[in-house]
Amino acid sequence: MAHLGSGRRRALALPAGLALTASLGFLPAATASAAPAPAADGPNLSYVVNTTGGHGTSARVQKAIAKAGGTVVVSYDRIGVVVVHSTNPAFAQEIRRARGVSSAGATRTTPLKAQATTEEGTTQALTPAEAAKAKAAAAPGQEPLEANQWDLRAIGADKAAKIYPGSRRVTVGVIDTGVDDTHPDLAPNFSATQSANCVGGVADTSPGAWRPYVGGSDHGTHVAGEIAAARNGVGVAGVAPGVKVAGIKVAEQGSGLFFTEAVVCGFVFAAEHHIDVTNNSYYVDPWYFNCKADPDQKALLDAVTRASKYAEHKGVLNVAAAGNENYDLSKHALTDTSSPDDQPAPHPTVTVDPAKCPDIPAQLPGVVTVSATGVQNIKSYYSSYGLGQIDVAAPGGDKYQIPDTPDKNGRILSTILGGQYGYKQGTSMATPHVVGVAALLKSKHRWASPADLREMLKEQADNPGCPTGLYDPDGNGVQDSTCEGGKRVNGFYGRGVVNALNAVTE
Repeated sequence: MAHLGSGRRRALALPAGLALTASLGFLPAATASAAPAPAADGPNLSYVVNTTGGHGTSARVQKAIAKAGGTVVVSYDRIGVVVVHSTNPAFAQEIRRARGVSSAGATRTTPLKAQATTEEGTTQALTPAEAAKAKAAAAPGQEPLEANQWDLRAIGADKAAKIYPGSRRVTVGVIDTGVDDTHPDLAPNFSATQSANCVGGVADTSPGAWRPYVGGSDHGTHVAGEIAAARNGVGVAGVAPGVKVAGIKVAEQGSGLFFTEAVVCGFVFAAEHHIDVTNNSYYVDPWYFNCKADPDQKALLDAVTRASKYAEHKGVLNVAAAGNENYDLSKHALTDTSSPDDQPAPHPTVTVDPAKCPDIPAQLPGVVTVSATGVQNIKSYYSSYGLGQIDVAAPGGDKYQIPDTPDKNGRILSTILGGQYGYKQGTSMATPHVVGVAALLKSKHRWASPADLREMLKEQADNPGCPTGLYDPDGNGVQDSTCEGGKRVNGFYGRGVVNALNAVTE
């Protein structure tokens, strides 16, 4: 995604070529060594090794890992995923030949702790003057800054909160850059016992480990506020202000990248700590799409798929952002110039087929995929889309669609670091609106399965239908995207824009 203030859903990053035998940017294969302990003659990389299943298989594979010069970081035997570090340049090639291994690959193209810094989407912080203007415009019963939250009114969340704000028995997990639980709008609803730092692949639950790094991103904090900022007379309100929110940090320090081992840990942690819904406003680095024909990328796809399915099996609904590149994900040829994003530009230009090279986690089975809209209830100019690819839509903000609010800012206002508030836009911001509505549904229908919640989100959504005229959000006279489909299901909105009021009344 473009750097639209959306943060983690950044400018496009795709995989290496469709049918290449090795990922671009990865070290070339070396001749397999017969020695039990290969020489440490390469960079220290992180790998995922996916086994064919069972504890016995895992134990056998771990012996093969050691023989190939790998060190096990953690083994998730319940899903058959092992996280490994190795300095053997031929580690992946060697371990793929081991009995009990179904796939294996490096999770990055550069050594551990040496990734390129990734530009973070900017936050437009609310000024004291803007805050004062919003407070003066607040209606009775509104939060002080709620007059600027056009997005709540767009999906009936303001009215829904008066009927049912959600249950304390429901917890949403924000798999992201970390959540600042000390923020006054988040502290009342934060669940520390369901939060962790998963960077590196192993969950750290020590106090505060889930918070953003010093000088780090406020992306996760913004997302958390959109979902569950408390109605406590302070700042803003979330879509589901009565539910709990947990932070699961998966972004590495410095680079801000979300590598496979951390994301796998995040899904498994959510599954095993009674999280009901996860928010996934990111793609898994370093490849925007991961091609099944590439052995390294296939391993990353396999690992994250196993983890997300495990979470779903444990009762977790996973919701993910579609992306900010204005891609039609239903097409078979998309071009990327930014992968691998753990290396500095320029990157090779690659054309991929999303059907064979899915964006993860957005295009994984069972995941609710979300596009973004602006205040005019029209697809945001940056939002990716695609018939059969988008499940539902939600407000994500659009600088070209100007609301009648005190700030007249078309982006989304929410919590940021330092106890402050700021604006962002992106499908990263649309996704938490869907998650908030899903949390309301889970609150009302406590025994609903992830499949039930997916269907309710779709059935209760309001579909504006494809635009009847020119779709030209920037006003330059050029059709920017083409919407396919009908009033019930189409490429811009899927089944429609989610509705919080319907969630608590139907």
